[in-house]
Amino acid sequence: MRKPNILIFMTDQQQAQVIDETHPCRMPHVEQFAREGLTFDRTYTTMAHCCPSRASFFTGLYPSEHGIHNNVSTATAIQKELNPGVETFGEKLRDAGYSMHFSGKWHISAAENPADRGWDELKVNAGKDVFMGATIDTWRSKDVNVKKHAGRQPGELLRPGWDEFVLYGTNEKSYEETDDYEVVTKAKERLAELARAEQPWCMYVGVLGPHDPFIVPSKYASMYDPNEVELPPNYYDSLQTKPRIYQRMRQVWSQLPEREVKESIAHYWGYCTMVDDLFGEVLETLERTGQADNTLVVFLSDHGESGGAHGIYLKGISPYEETYRIPCVIRWPEGIEEPGRHVHSLVSIMDFAPTFLEVALAGTLNRGGSGLSLLPWLRNEEVKAENWRGAVFNQCNGVEILYTQRMVRTDRYKFVYNPCDFDELYDLQEDPYEMVNLADDPELKPLVAKLYRKMWCEAAANGDRIFNQYPSIAMAEVGPALAIGMGVEDE
Repeated sequence: MRKPNILIFMTDQQQAQVIDETHPCRMPHVEQFAREGLTFDRTYTTMAHCCPSRASFFTGLYPSEHGIHNNVSTATAIQKELNPGVETFGEKLRDAGYSMHFSGKWHISAAENPADRGWDELKVNAGKDVFMGATIDTWRSKDVNVKKHAGRQPGELLRPGWDEFVLYGTNEKSYEETDDYEVVTKAKERLAELARAEQPWCMYVGVLGPHDPFIVPSKYASMYDPNEVELPPNYYDSLQTKPRIYQRMRQVWSQLPEREVKESIAHYWGYCTMVDDLFGEVLETLERTGQADNTLVVFLSDHGESGGAHGIYLKGISPYEETYRIPCVIRWPEGIEEPGRHVHSLVSIMDFAPTFLEVALAGTLNRGGSGLSLLPWLRNEEVKAENWRGAVFNQCNGVEILYTQRMVRTDRYKFVYNPCDFDELYDLQEDPYEMVNLADDPELKPLVAKLYRKMWCEAAANGDRIFNQYPSIAMAEVGPALAIGMGVEDE
């Protein structure tokens, strides 16, 4: 079989559930794409934040291995560039004879741009020179303490001493005037040129949507009727048995009445539909130029969006399904057996780098990593349980607020280690919306201990930094000495 072209369409901050055919959000291009491809229903990121998740995608490594733990573009960055010697699939594919083309969001390093990793840059957003957030000098130059207009507009947060933040609204720009349209246009133009090329190619198209704020052209802002939007099933979660930080985050959004929560969701869905239209344009160009059959196309996001679940928004320090489970569909007409299938096994965002390298016959990354090639699933081969992972894990070290959190997500359970607060345990089979924290249930203490041991073993295998024994920080109920060297997978 000839080497396939590879096209990656990565969205930003998109919930996995919006691509389901039964979901109220309409994404017809993705739905048709899924019928022609393979949907991975339980795909998880390593951190619900742009930089570490994207670095894991490109390297097949955990944050502890690639070195990107939080936002590289702020003053609170733990580290601003990939660890020395870490490879990405970009330079590996280039060395294997692929031409490389990048359009859209980067946000992986404050020291390198895509060109430094083997890509021809068409358009780069969130490159190495961008700075986000604020410093004390920012506030010295602003007058934000006095509201400039009376009242609060829909979706607006008013907080003394902070800039106003508007969660959703209507953009004065048309669809064709948005930044993402330019990203896609650049990609389409290059795709037309690549149809005449003889060598295989890889293209990355990274749109900014549906990242907050959910401010979209009027067509999409009015697409969904808020009166027909239902609140998330876990919107009224009291959070009383959960870490205090979630309660504090929810307090930020307490200004929004239920009507505005529904309006925000309607705008978010509109944003997702706009992203679907952009994806459709890329697929149409691929088809029109005769390159679809031998192109492996991946549609996925870097992380999800809370979207009002548990009463909170955005992402970062929240281990819930809405932020960690990401949409993932792959189509490859010449390489997928029995298209239209759904894979329910646990998949990680680290699995894509080894997948691309295997189909391209481009070798392996020098650091190895925990990523597993998805090629057996594409071929519809029987994958034995012992040859696939039994759990996915996260590594949260905070965002602009540093905060340690580790998650173990097995087929049925999710365990969250919160050194600063309550641990969490959810039975996702009985409680898919993660409402009931079972961590203190005496009958489940053996399960908690087993999941602790899984966490420690994964941390040890991937160079994590959470092993200090000092009593004021070593607050886990089960320590690493009861896990390292034990065959927890065989228990």
